[in-house]
Amino acid sequence: MQLKWFQMGKLDEVDMKILGSLYQDASVSIPTLSKNLGLNLSVTYSRIKRLSKRQIIKQFTIIVDEDKLGLPASAVVGVNLDPKQRDQALSEIAKLDQVRGIQEVTGRFDAFVTVRARTIEDIYKIVAENLGKVPGVNQAETFIQVEKIRPVVKFRIADAPVN
Repeated sequence: MQLKWFQMGKLDEVDMKILGSLYQDASVSIPTLSKNLGLNLSVTYSRIKRLSKRQIIKQFTIIVDEDKLGLPASAVVGVNLDPKQRDQALSEIAKLDQVRGIQEVTGRFDAFVTVRARTIEDIYKIVAENLGKVPGVNQAETFIQVEKIRPVVKFRIADAPVN
């Protein structure tokens, strides 16, 4: 039987500070994190374990600087899908090497697909020759990224579920 979040205790400001710090840099050591937040090492460690066990922290990961890998061009492609071919189309889109993410959405498009490439011309080719030819993709509109801003995220207790 899976436990509900409220059966395992509420989140508090300490949890939120830990989440915010790890969101900015998941590679930070627990001793450094403890020191930065003014917490006892064992408290910090047990809080992280509890947040992981509750699946509030789903994974620790990295952010790759794809510009330095020779892929500075980025775009979001809004796609409209044939409802009868939706699942197959999304599966095929996910297999494309240049795809970095797919978000199904409501509104004018059915999904947004994030792609990376060497040049804007390469993005055009990806959309026209790969993405646009996936069975079930009815329409695609490309939005070229001109700048990426990564804000500092601060989690607040008011955002967390309460009993």
